[in-house]
Amino acid sequence: MKFRVARHTTDLQLIIDFYTQLLELEILGSFENHSAYDGVFLGKKGLDWHLEFTTSSEAPVHHPDEDDVLVFYAQNSSEFNRIKANFDLNKQLPVLAKNPYWNQHALTYLDPDGFRVVVVPPA
Repeated sequence: MKFRVARHTTDLQLIIDFYTQLLELEILGSFENHSAYDGVFLGKKGLDWHLEFTTSSEAPVHHPDEDDVLVFYAQNSSEFNRIKANFDLNKQLPVLAKNPYWNQHALTYLDPDGFRVVVVPPA
């Protein structure tokens, strides 16, 4: 079984830049004007999951909740340090997570839509 998380956004390019440049995900595919939607698939080749972000003439009607998080587990220290450096170089500061577990064991950031992204170092 494959897994996809899909979310509507107002600025597709900001989302693409955030997830590819900071979190180092890859563009796996994209589409334009499919039933008035544009979209992109982001993830890592060879894995059974990816994120889909779409945009259209209608604005999203969702509100980020502090407990709505995407959690990314770094494969190794090198990957974690590289991702942390990407955020630092782009002046993206970590935010406090609502769940204290993440504050003790990971770094939490806000994506361009205000949703939280947790980056966990290897055990």
